[in-house]
Amino acid sequence: MSTMKTQTLTILHTNDIHSHFGTMSSIAAMIGQEREQAEDVLVLDIGDHMDRMAVETEGTLGAANVDVLNLTGYDAVTIGNNEGLTFTSEQLSQSYGGLLCPVVCGNVVEQATGLPPDWMKSSVIVEKGAFRIGLLGATAPFTAFYELLGWNVLDPVETLREQVEALRPQVDVLVVLSHLGLSTDQRMAEQIPGIDVILGGHTHHVLEEPLVIGQTVLGAAGKFGQWLGKVVLERDYGTNELRLVSSGCVPVQNMMLEEQVSLAIATHRTEAVHSLGQTAVITDRTLTIDYDRESPFASLLAQAVRQFTGAQVSLVNAGQLLGNLPEGDVTKGMLHFLCPSPINACTICLNGSQIREALEQSLLPEFSRKPIIGFGFRGEILGTLCMDGMEVEYHPHLPAYEKISAIYIGGKRVHDEDEYVVGTLDMFTFNVGYPSLALGTGTSYRLPEFIRDLLEIELKRPGALDDSLRSRWHAK
Repeated sequence: MSTMKTQTLTILHTNDIHSHFGTMSSIAAMIGQEREQAEDVLVLDIGDHMDRMAVETEGTLGAANVDVLNLTGYDAVTIGNNEGLTFTSEQLSQSYGGLLCPVVCGNVVEQATGLPPDWMKSSVIVEKGAFRIGLLGATAPFTAFYELLGWNVLDPVETLREQVEALRPQVDVLVVLSHLGLSTDQRMAEQIPGIDVILGGHTHHVLEEPLVIGQTVLGAAGKFGQWLGKVVLERDYGTNELRLVSSGCVPVQNMMLEEQVSLAIATHRTEAVHSLGQTAVITDRTLTIDYDRESPFASLLAQAVRQFTGAQVSLVNAGQLLGNLPEGDVTKGMLHFLCPSPINACTICLNGSQIREALEQSLLPEFSRKPIIGFGFRGEILGTLCMDGMEVEYHPHLPAYEKISAIYIGGKRVHDEDEYVVGTLDMFTFNVGYPSLALGTGTSYRLPEFIRDLLEIELKRPGALDDSLRSRWHAK
C-alpha cells in the first residue's frame, strides 16, 4: 500500500525498568534507531522506572532516572508504586520538576487540594504528524500507603472510564498508560469502550504477540529493561479508520549503546557514590548476620523497629540484611547496600498463637531458606525471625511446630489468646513470608522512613550494640 494513502504511528513503550541502568543506554539507542526509520514515533514509560535499590537512584533521589528519560526523549510517563510510595511528595516534586515530558496519572490527587500535584497531569493530548493522541494514566491503588504520604487514590477503572468518555471525541488515538497489572488491563479492555491501546506494567508480564480484546490492543514489555514494546497503528487518509499493523516487544540489544545516555549514567553514578559516602555512624565492632539462627545484626534491626514504633515487641526477618555490618565508619551507602529494600515498619495486633506459629516456622529451613520476590523485598531469602522485647525457650531437636516450650513478653508468659501490639515489616501484611503475621488487626503503617533509616537511628542509640549481642532465643 503506498504511503501516500496511509499514515503510520509507531508507539514504543517500556515499563518496570526498576533502575536497571545497564539496559537504559541500549533502550535509548534502539529508540533512536526507530526514530530514524519511522515517521511518527511516540515513546512512553509505564512506571517503576525508578527503584531505590540502585545506587544511582538512591544517591540522586531519582534525578539520574529523569536525566535518562529526558535524553532518551520520552513523550510521556506514568508513575508506578516505586515512584509513588518510596519517595515523599517533596522528593517527587524535585525530581520530576526536571522532567521535560508530562507525567500522566489520573487516579492520584493531593489530599490537601483534591488536585494532581504540579508535576502531574490527569490527561494529555500529544500531536505526532497527523495524529492527535490522547494519553491517560493510572497507577496501582495502594490506598493505605498513599494516604500516609498525603495522597488520595481514586478507583483507577472508574476514573479511566470517565476520562475516556470525555477525551475520546477530541483525539484520533486514545492510549492508556496502565501501571495496574494484566488482569485489570484485560478487564478495562472488555468494559471501557473507546480505548485503542492499553500499555501495561506492574505485573512484569511480557506480551510478545499482539493481544487484542474487542477494539483494544494490549502491550507490555516485561521488566528490568529486557524488552522494548512496540505497537504500530495505521489509518487511511480517506476513512480515518485505525488499524493495528503489529504489536509485541523485541529483546533489548545490549550491544547497542547511546553515548550521551551512557555518559550521563556514569556521571550520576559517580555523584551518587560520593553523596552516599558520608559517614552515618562509627561502630566499635562487627555485627554479623545469619539467616538460619539469631544474629546480632538482625537483632539490631528488630530493636530498631521496636524503638521506632514504640511497640511491646518486634519481629523482623533476617533476610532483609544482605551482609555483616562492619566495624568502623558506616556510611549511608553501606546501609543502603546492606539493607536495600524500600520496606517500612508497621504495627499490628497479634495474638499469642499467631506469634507462636510464625516463630515455629522460622525454625524450619523451608521458611528461613525460602526465596522471596517482590513486595518491596530486595533480598534473596526470607531468613529466620529475630525479635526484641520477647524471649523464646525452644528445643531444636523436637518435631516441627513442637519446638517452642515458652514465649515471654515483658517477663510474662505468653498464652495463645493474649493479644500484643507487634512492630514488624509491611511486607508481612501482604501475606508473604510468615503467613500468620498477616492475620493481625489494626495495622498501622509508618511512612516514609525505610528500615535502613531505622537502622541508622538505632546505631546512634547508646547501648544499642550491646543489646544486639544479647540472646533472645534460648535452646534447652
